[in-house]
Amino acid sequence: MKYFLIPKLMLIAKIAMSQIMLPAYQGVVSKIPTVAVMSCPGLATVTDIDNNSYNTVLIGTQCWMASNLKVTRYSDGASIPLNNTYTSGTVSTVWQGLSTGAYTIYDNQASSGTNATNYGFLYNWYAATDTKGICPSGWGIPTDAELTTLTNFIGTNPGTKLKKYSSLWLTNTGSDNYGFSALPGGYRNNDGSFGGIRNIAFFWSATESSSSFAWSRKLDYFSSGVDRANSYLYKSVAVSVRCLRD
Repeated sequence: MKYFLIPKLMLIAKIAMSQIMLPAYQGVVSKIPTVAVMSCPGLATVTDIDNNSYNTVLIGTQCWMASNLKVTRYSDGASIPLNNTYTSGTVSTVWQGLSTGAYTIYDNQASSGTNATNYGFLYNWYAATDTKGICPSGWGIPTDAELTTLTNFIGTNPGTKLKKYSSLWLTNTGSDNYGFSALPGGYRNNDGSFGGIRNIAFFWSATESSSSFAWSRKLDYFSSGVDRANSYLYKSVAVSVRCLRD
């Protein structure tokens, strides 16, 4: 039986923050990283079929959603099945056996819970790439090449520059230079268990690397980089989704 495994994480020191001096009676305060954010021209927000609204952000020539997807229906109106068949310490044979689209919420919380509100939903690769379309009309799941275009445009330390500066990360190491605001929604393993919230942000690409795996991108709380991997995620694993305008 195959399982998806995450490498053990290592904590590193927090990045140094520049400081500004204020008058003596105010003291010294930390300077929040500067954010240079531009919405997509003529399209400040986009709305999914469930009427969830997402801000947009222009990075290079690419127009991205600025938060994780949290839709429950495909763009043709068909429901994406919710799967919450897991009890701690057991294996979900239902989740493990899926080869069709499904979504889940971290720790099987309600859609109104903090995990869904803060981090969005988690989708297996079959849902993310279903021909019925998980993204709003005119938008799609980025290919492996399109994700490479994103990180190549950013250049050095792309992980730092894509991560939101937020306590929702275990350590605030993000500067969010472009407004992508990546947050660590974690993952659901192919045995049905959950892990990685506050530690790891995974994003699907639409490009498979084999019959079992698909290309993905991974951002860690302790790293300044973005990992491109074809063997971290089985297609049956659920992670976050970001949509890219066609």
